[in-house]
Amino acid sequence: MVMDVHERFRTESHSEAAGRFNERFLLSLASCKACVIMDDELNILPISSHIRSITPVPVKEDSEGLSEAERDLKNLKEQLSEDFPVGPLIKKCCTLDQGKAVITFLDAILDKALRSTVVSLAARGRGKSAALGLAVAGAIAAGYSNIFVTAPSPDNLKTLFEFICKGFDALEYKEHIDYDVVKSTNPEFKKATVRINIYRQHRQTIQYIQPHEHEKLSQVELLVVDEAAAIPLPVVKSLLGPYLVFLSSTVNGYEGTGRSLSLKLLQQLEEQSQMPTKSVENSLSGRLFKKIELSESIRYASGDPIESWLNTLLCLDVANSIPNISRLPPPTECDLYYVNRDTLFSYHKDSELFLQRMMALYVASHYKNSPNDLQLMADAPAHHLFVLLGPVDESKNHLPDILCVIQVCLEGQISRKSAIKSLSDGHQPFGDQIPWKFCEQFQDTVFPTLSGARIVRIATHPSAMRLGYGSAAVELLTRYFEGQLTPISEIDVENTVETPYVRVTEAAEKVSLLEENIKPRTDLPHLLVHLHERRPEKLHYIGVSFGLTLDLFRFWRRHKFAPFYIGQIQSTVTGEHTCMVLKPLNNDEIEVSGSDQWGFFGPFYQDFKRRFTRLLGSSFRTMEYKLAMSILDPKINFQDLEPTMPPSNGFLTSLNGIFSPHDMKRLEAYTSNLADFHMILDLVPILVHQYYQEKLPVTLSYAQASVLLCIGLQNQNISYIEGEIKLERQQILSLFIKSMKKLHKYLYGIASKEIESTLPRLREIVMEPHTISVDEDLNDAAKQVEDGMKAKTESLLDPDFLQQYAIADREADFEKALQNGSGKLPSGGLLSVKSSRTKMEKHGKQEKSHKSGEKRSKDHHSSKSNKKRKS
Repeated sequence: MVMDVHERFRTESHSEAAGRFNERFLLSLASCKACVIMDDELNILPISSHIRSITPVPVKEDSEGLSEAERDLKNLKEQLSEDFPVGPLIKKCCTLDQGKAVITFLDAILDKALRSTVVSLAARGRGKSAALGLAVAGAIAAGYSNIFVTAPSPDNLKTLFEFICKGFDALEYKEHIDYDVVKSTNPEFKKATVRINIYRQHRQTIQYIQPHEHEKLSQVELLVVDEAAAIPLPVVKSLLGPYLVFLSSTVNGYEGTGRSLSLKLLQQLEEQSQMPTKSVENSLSGRLFKKIELSESIRYASGDPIESWLNTLLCLDVANSIPNISRLPPPTECDLYYVNRDTLFSYHKDSELFLQRMMALYVASHYKNSPNDLQLMADAPAHHLFVLLGPVDESKNHLPDILCVIQVCLEGQISRKSAIKSLSDGHQPFGDQIPWKFCEQFQDTVFPTLSGARIVRIATHPSAMRLGYGSAAVELLTRYFEGQLTPISEIDVENTVETPYVRVTEAAEKVSLLEENIKPRTDLPHLLVHLHERRPEKLHYIGVSFGLTLDLFRFWRRHKFAPFYIGQIQSTVTGEHTCMVLKPLNNDEIEVSGSDQWGFFGPFYQDFKRRFTRLLGSSFRTMEYKLAMSILDPKINFQDLEPTMPPSNGFLTSLNGIFSPHDMKRLEAYTSNLADFHMILDLVPILVHQYYQEKLPVTLSYAQASVLLCIGLQNQNISYIEGEIKLERQQILSLFIKSMKKLHKYLYGIASKEIESTLPRLREIVMEPHTISVDEDLNDAAKQVEDGMKAKTESLLDPDFLQQYAIADREADFEKALQNGSGKLPSGGLLSVKSSRTKMEKHGKQEKSHKSGEKRSKDHHSSKSNKKRKS
């Protein structure tokens, strides 16, 4: 049987949807004793053969046709008919429980102490919202001016506002005269009622607010929270304050989980209401606490088997199906099992009990459940179920305790053609959340072609929370998809043949309606399959999508999941940002360059961190600093790099235009306590962005890095940081200036290096010791002088040198001169002899003689200087 909803379950790589949900539905009809199934000719079908033994139901009514509860309600209405505003309002009640609830609400309203908390708990169809609506109408009649109502969405308040108007009718208020109803203009709210303005006595208002808008409750007198169980527990706590509070919660059914609220918040409210006011310092201390439980159904008669059948079929009343665990084994002794969905939804007695227990864990956790989720789990072709069990004793014939449940959806394997078309059209098909979101965020068409798994839900037994079972389940699932748990050879895989199972719906088509015999199958495979016995799918990554909270993010971060997307718009229901994280698996099919621990995901993760850092000043400005620090996961310890400061690599040069020398002087003045911190507030974002990109390797404490994040990235003032970090103003400024001093010291160091590298440098003279001793040096110098003097003497006695003084071709003139002097030299020692050379020759000889004399003079002077230097 193919349904229209199956179209949403199909993806490009998983197109065959199964009909397990319809099979279980048809099988359940046979067990419903108050149901008769007929064909189009009104023939009773064999599936309703139990109708043959039908017996009349005993009627417990009086002479007026009223049951005991109806008679009590009638008496209550008559007793209060003269009381205003209780009398007119209680006439609108359908059951005694509803009437008592309205009276309890109105007692708290008329008390006007504004310190009561009234909680209404009931299953589906008991009239909780109607009772609240009548009570709010009574509050208006009692003079309350500011009333706020909230719920997961305005759709949940349709019944509440409807009965407020019915209450006004009972109190004789006229629409458009005494009050006006305002519809929402938000297309997401589908024209739901969001406000009622009342003018009869004075200006009064009933206003809808979203659950996370608790800051709007400053002037509230009465706060009504409908379907509180579907709102996260921390959000509900933030809504409570010093005013009258009405809480309504569905303890089972698909409107909310219920268990988290009833077990945690109600217990806390009840305990604090019993404590002295001075012993508890919060807004919940010293308050009056009242709890109302509505058990009588309005939609069904008391004990109607149809209601019981519907609750069992849709797993609406599974809150009581959580069995107590007799023994909590160590997480290391637990094993993960694959759940066969054909057997799980076969409507077999044991598989039905196992299904109810699985759904009970979902209800006990923070997930909101609906029949659509059950059908998705049964029929979606890409979904698979795993359970964590303790050591199983096969000798005992009973179902093991479920410690943890994991629902996984296989995604990816999308063709590049489809990815390119999706990017160009701006449309994302159903399913494959992580591949399509990754493709959109990084404009990457390769990632969707990879295969991966998305953990849709993970729920732990309420008695086993925070004991490591969820972590053990995630670790085993990761190892399973990496192929570490399945010792199956390739031959075994090739010979594995899946046995086709004939479904009840398929078998019914082969026979006529009057001949078919619908009953659970007997040829079913094992419900639980150990992971050693099942071949895992070949995957490249595991991902998760969840509402971002600190605890959840730390859980996935602890298991080496890294974020790649955080939605900038908060959910209107929970006030949380959508977060998607991813963990690459060890796979030989993808080539990875380098040794990045994130594998192929490394560059995308770094890109996400840069984008998130820039968005902290706008979309994530009010995000808790602990959560922002966990997401960025900055490196704040650089002690391994500080002894050898890394080269600046032109870091200050890269800051030219945004960080001037004057900015450096201002920073120095602040770190020297010569200026106020307001003087450098414009520099803080620049420095902090560089620090969180690891361009300023300075070791800071976690508190210092947190203060820098709040001031530099989130642009928050000191007063806001005081409330966030829970420190005094002086402590925050002390942490801030210490971190600024460290950053300034580093900047000053690399600035000095960069400036020094640009200055011209003199060539360095290297002083080296002599290779010989002083005595040897003196002896060598003396020898050189002696050799020089000897050479000079020898050169003076050289015949060639003396030849210049020879008197050639004038012997006769010489003799004649001597004779003139009577053979004796004159007293002056000079003889005059006439020369035969021309003037030019004489001049040339003189120049040559002059140059020779200069050369000798220079040699002599050089010899003296050498002696002086050596000495």
